[in-house]
Amino acid sequence: MLKQRIITALVLVALFLGLLFFVPMQWFAIVVAAIILLGGWEWANLSNLNRALRFVFLGALGAALVGTASYVFNFDFSSPDVDRARQILVVACGWWALAFLWVQGYPASAMLWGNRWARGLIGLVVLVPAWLSVVILQGLEHGAWLVLFVVAIVVAADVGAYFVGRKYGKHKLAREVSPGKSWEGFFGGLAACLVLALLVSYAFELPAKNTTLFTVGVLVTALASVIGDLVESMFKRHRGIKDSSRILPGHGGILDRLDSLTAALPVFTMAALASELHKYL
Repeated sequence: MLKQRIITALVLVALFLGLLFFVPMQWFAIVVAAIILLGGWEWANLSNLNRALRFVFLGALGAALVGTASYVFNFDFSSPDVDRARQILVVACGWWALAFLWVQGYPASAMLWGNRWARGLIGLVVLVPAWLSVVILQGLEHGAWLVLFVVAIVVAADVGAYFVGRKYGKHKLAREVSPGKSWEGFFGGLAACLVLALLVSYAFELPAKNTTLFTVGVLVTALASVIGDLVESMFKRHRGIKDSSRILPGHGGILDRLDSLTAALPVFTMAALASELHKYL
């Protein structure tokens, strides 16, 4: 199993870097949309939709992506399009704040979202802004590096949480959803991301104001990544399954790998637009 996980991880990393740095913008958006649709099929399963309703959900998700694509492919980063993008991302970020309250209140909170139609709607709110965010981020100057940095934030939060939680973890973060996570690990992950943000700010000589906005954005992104992980864990626990699918050998499903990113991307994109980080790279 370990060998299988390593091989799959190496293949995924190679494909991800190739997509990020060598694929034209429109094809990048299309390939990511295809990945989102695969994740949508898994989300339909998490929502306990039958086979026919899964295709209905995929149709709705596909329509939402196509509608957003017509907006994204004509996106002007020097026009009011940026303000409209921020409005969409604010809605997405607001959803993740609500989701954290649901995680903390699980299983009682399931009465609010446990209905399969509610879970399906939540899937659209999760997946469409994630696609919009990564495409907008990629469209910025040096966007590929910004997307890579979001991944670095998620990894730093995860690694910091793992090592600190393993050594000092005593107080459970969300006992009913993910018993292995602790508050100590959570703050360890934030500390790792704080160091990462300060190092990047120093390396690119960001002005003090931009450094503050950027650092806060990184920390909130790290928080969002944890929430994204917990929300998928909550849905899987409610559904009674361990993995969202078995499409990735040794790694489960698409959502099992992207759960943190679906929450981190909208938040980081907001931070990148606010701090104008791309202008300093």
